[in-house]
Amino acid sequence: MSWTEEKVAKLKELWGKGNTASQIAEIIGGISRNAVIGKAHRLNLSAKIKTRTATSTKNFESSVQESNIKSKRTRKSKFKSLIIEKDFEPENPKQLEELDENSCKWPIGHPDEKNFYFCGRSSLKDFSYCKLHLLYAYQPKGKKEEASGKEEVPEFIEKKLQSG
Repeated sequence: MSWTEEKVAKLKELWGKGNTASQIAEIIGGISRNAVIGKAHRLNLSAKIKTRTATSTKNFESSVQESNIKSKRTRKSKFKSLIIEKDFEPENPKQLEELDENSCKWPIGHPDEKNFYFCGRSSLKDFSYCKLHLLYAYQPKGKKEEASGKEEVPEFIEKKLQSG
């Protein structure tokens, strides 16, 4: 393919109007997008890099902050929803052989110790752990947050909520 004067003139015109290389290649016909980019480079046509203006930067930053606030709320609410009641059912110590699909499989102690057992409370659906041990097992991503609703929640759970 050779560049004729007509094709070069059309390229300069379309490039100046802000068309993409793919659009220009399609309009001119018989050339590839890469050929358009190469010729534009050889002709020293201005690069089509658009920068954000100061006002759009402010809008962008505020929208990022809003989305961060929303995501933090949802993470925190997910972990708060695990604590439905203040009192957890008591541990039901079980050995490995006694565990079933509805038992919390959180290990207590060290496997080499004589008094090693598993929590045994009722596990939540689709999880291996009870509500309390889910707070330990599944740590949320992101920065620590301050717990807003303090309603006689045990201190160790409150710390988990703050990290949610």
